[in-house]
Amino acid sequence: MIVALDGASVDGPAHTDVVHLAQHAPAWLDATVSAWSPYWLALFAVLMSVGWWRARRSGAAAAVTALAVPFAVVAAYAVDAALKPLVREDRPCRSLGAVTLEACPAPRDWSFPSNHAAVAAAAAVALLFVSRRLGVLAAVAACAMAASRVWVGAHYPHDVLAGLAMGASTALLAMSSLRRGRAQAPALRPAATRLRPLPAVTP
Repeated sequence: MIVALDGASVDGPAHTDVVHLAQHAPAWLDATVSAWSPYWLALFAVLMSVGWWRARRSGAAAAVTALAVPFAVVAAYAVDAALKPLVREDRPCRSLGAVTLEACPAPRDWSFPSNHAAVAAAAAVALLFVSRRLGVLAAVAACAMAASRVWVGAHYPHDVLAGLAMGASTALLAMSSLRRGRAQAPALRPAATRLRPLPAVTP
């Protein structure tokens, strides 16, 4: 039997404090955060495109690494999507009944972990393998994304922290595996070359 996580018991008061702060914040700040929260993907898409454009001039290996970034992001999203129905944590707007900047999602649109934070963190970590500068910029944007999801009331703080950790770990594993694979490839080519002239053995 799967038992749903009660997110309010983890850090419900912290979420409530942030939501109340957002309700008393200047209108321009709430508008900026509310606009950033759903349209964040455009920035990370631009950063990935810039990373690929720069990497293609550095050789095939760098270009392959840059092309792997979106796949690392998709992997993080897939892991997040698999975890949500296992944890089954209701959105804070449903558990706490607070008025939030973002409309309360439909029932069974689970809260833990935050897919926005997971995807943003995955993009940041994967981009670090392409360009340290782009990766750092993406990391700052990922933190801003995670904070914005709490600000608009869509997630508890632990949701976005878990999303950041999970997305970063998934991307690190994926990109490290790619790097190890590239490092082993030159060692395998000579062996393949030596074996190629051998005649096939037929039964």
